[in-house]
Amino acid sequence: MDMSFALFTSPGTVVQDGEYGYQNLFDATVDALYMAVEKLGGHNVRVVVSETGWPTAGGAAASVENAMTYNQNLVKHVCKGTPRRPRKVEAYVFAMFNENLKEAGVEQNWGLFYPSTDRVYPISFSA
Repeated sequence: MDMSFALFTSPGTVVQDGEYGYQNLFDATVDALYMAVEKLGGHNVRVVVSETGWPTAGGAAASVENAMTYNQNLVKHVCKGTPRRPRKVEAYVFAMFNENLKEAGVEQNWGLFYPSTDRVYPISFSA
């Protein structure tokens, strides 16, 4: 998968699904869930993304730069909605703090802040 599709940085449509064009994986995933729920009769169900984010270390493509890009672009993007549902998407960044007591690797490195409360990278929550 092209990283720009995952990081909200694609310059144009990457996936065309009928009348809906997708520039990022987040929208494609959320809309796939909406479509599945609608097929089961849940036309008025609101989807809430309870965890989304990007690790800063410990795995493939995990870096401070990618985490900052993903999370900042997520904040800007959720106010616009998805191609199927062009209204705000309620989403929560995983995680507020790096978890130094978890097993070493990617699981320790999702936070916006270190356990010391120093920030890992700058982010603005203004859309």
